[in-house]
Amino acid sequence: MSIQVKTIFRVVFFMALLAGGFFLGAAWHERMEEKGRGAAMEEPDSVASTEEVTAAEADAEATPMRGEDAAGLRPEELHTINLFEKASVSVAFITTSNFRYNIFSHSTTEVQRGTGSAFIWDRQGHIITNYHVIQGADKAMVTLANGKSYPASLVGQAPEKDLAVLQIDAPAEVLKPIPVGRSADLRVGQSVYAIGNPYGFDQTLTTGVISALGREIQSVAGIPIRDVIQTDAAINPGNSGGPLLNSSGKLIGVNSAIYSPSGSSAGIGFSIPVDVVSKVVPDLIKYGKIRRPYTGIELASDYAHHRLGIDGALVLQVEDGSPAERAGFRPTRYNRRGELILGDIITAVNGQPIHSRSDFILELEKYRSGDELRIELVRDGQQEELRLTLE
Repeated sequence: MSIQVKTIFRVVFFMALLAGGFFLGAAWHERMEEKGRGAAMEEPDSVASTEEVTAAEADAEATPMRGEDAAGLRPEELHTINLFEKASVSVAFITTSNFRYNIFSHSTTEVQRGTGSAFIWDRQGHIITNYHVIQGADKAMVTLANGKSYPASLVGQAPEKDLAVLQIDAPAEVLKPIPVGRSADLRVGQSVYAIGNPYGFDQTLTTGVISALGREIQSVAGIPIRDVIQTDAAINPGNSGGPLLNSSGKLIGVNSAIYSPSGSSAGIGFSIPVDVVSKVVPDLIKYGKIRRPYTGIELASDYAHHRLGIDGALVLQVEDGSPAERAGFRPTRYNRRGELILGDIITAVNGQPIHSRSDFILELEKYRSGDELRIELVRDGQQEELRLTLE
């Protein structure tokens, strides 16, 4: 075969390959267009499915999880929020101050003394706080939840209970008394909520549980406060006088003290039980102090009892014409040689053991004028019993 023939053959072969490739490509393109047209005919159904999926996802996002509200808050969170919003309008902020006279300039300046918490007791403007919050102050200002401040006057005080009642002249519509509960049926482990103004930061909420009951703390008067509530809700300086609430938002105690080596909350706070508050406050409003039955007995201090090693309440003096004198109590005295002759040592009241002066004072709170008490005592080393009618 000549070179010319071979060249012609190669040209024809390549042209045939090009033609075959062209026809195959055209066929493949036509087939893909048909497939595309078929997909386009089905597109409405496909788009609808996509929209349904998108809507379902949107509904899933809009629908809260079980146990949550629209903001993603759980029921227990909503409960705490509602409790705070309702109770906080009854909580107040107290600032106290003293007046200082400058002998050189003959001018008087007002110096801030401290801050504390309080709460509204009634629509007459009575405000309850701790006695130690206002102790020694010349002036007190009460700021309500609405931000308005009012000068307060002292109505009554009970240092032995660390309670005080102030009064402000505010419109009745802004005075929202706090709901009062009970403390006799409290249980360790139940939830509690404290609202106050720690370090001057007003309207602060802390939560916790009752960690113990029946505690005893010392009042500024030196007389123990019994049946105190112990809680782990954070209580810091400035919380004093604020309310301790139960899960119903009712008052169960007045935050009074903390146990802390550093001065800050250490997880142990103490509150005066509301049953004591409910008993004391009416007396403070009406009389300015706690009215106890009158006996006419003056007792020696607990320090004297400790020094003398006495187990009981030593009668120091007996007032003339008093119920104690009529009952035949003997006071402590000195004889002609200057020797100390101890008076009667009270050891029990109606069968309740008495170990100190504080015990006797606290026991008298259970009785009223006209009640007759059976007093057991030690006189000259002998057991005696007297009947004492209270006035």
